[in-house]
Amino acid sequence: MINGQISYEVFVKIRNSTGKQVAIRKRVSTEREAKRIEFEFKNTLQGHKNKVTWSNWSEHFLTRYKNEFSPSTYTNYKHNLAKWVTPLWKEKFLDEITPSDVHFLIYEHLTDVSSYTRKTFLKLVRRVFNMAIEEGVLTKNPAIGIKVRLEEVIQLVLNKNEIDVFLKQAKAANHRFYPHWALALLTGMRSGELHALRWTDIDLETGFISINKSWHRFGGEGPTKTAKNRVCPISKECRKFLLELKMQRGSNEHVLPPLTEWSQGLQAQVIKDFCKGLGITPIKFHDLRATFITQMLSNGVPLAKVMAIVGHSSLKTTQGYLRLCGKDVEGATEELGVVIPETQHDSGNVYNFKRL
Repeated sequence: MINGQISYEVFVKIRNSTGKQVAIRKRVSTEREAKRIEFEFKNTLQGHKNKVTWSNWSEHFLTRYKNEFSPSTYTNYKHNLAKWVTPLWKEKFLDEITPSDVHFLIYEHLTDVSSYTRKTFLKLVRRVFNMAIEEGVLTKNPAIGIKVRLEEVIQLVLNKNEIDVFLKQAKAANHRFYPHWALALLTGMRSGELHALRWTDIDLETGFISINKSWHRFGGEGPTKTAKNRVCPISKECRKFLLELKMQRGSNEHVLPPLTEWSQGLQAQVIKDFCKGLGITPIKFHDLRATFITQMLSNGVPLAKVMAIVGHSSLKTTQGYLRLCGKDVEGATEELGVVIPETQHDSGNVYNFKRL
């Protein structure tokens, strides 16, 4: 504190090649400026003024944003940079990376990945360069102007008949994932939200489930995907299911058992194999959420209510499910005006056509 004002002091010290200690010290008024100055001082003392390598900068990027990202996002960013990007650009200076280098990374270096994965990597790399611009290390972003055209992904859902077969057979077989699948179909909750759900989050008196946290196998428990809490109304079927499940679970804190495949992220393959065995649409675990949404919309639940229940941050996301279930075009073909002639059963009105 200096005259009642908060001040930040940057102090960097290293031992040079001759063994002598060299230090730089400076006071600034903001923490953000202090972090930028600290990074500059480190590079100055290492003899790389205005020449920052990708390896050093990506490490600086992760350090700066570690507390701002969710644990799962931070872990994914760190893993993706270490596996794909840093080995390619490790000692390359940041200001020497060109749009061609970025294009090579996205379209040639990344192999056997979907267009969505390429777009995710491009977004990450662009973000790393943007921070360099913010801190005065770069003047332009080499990832700007490069685009990834997304291929359309077919969203799989179960129809009403398939839902009945799916649940009936899963319960009859006493499948270990039956409770997880049933609750996903009854609430539309994400896998991580179901994993973190406790009995204290369920209020059968008011008829609501409080969805306020999510679990990720890399970062453990944290906020929901949108970092916002929401509630899901408990239907009569859901209430009956929860009461039965509570008797089975006894004093367990969590609503659903943390199965090994679930904790290791293998739940998608389990449900896919089960559906294939039944001869129905081979969905993945997350598709249960999509099935819940399409069933709600098909049965006339207003778009805004569905959006609130499932926790979409954008109405556009929920609207996409309208197209999936066909609710937005329902009945439109009745206005077509085409009439198919009725079949004539009178033998006196039979015409013979010669083959042309």
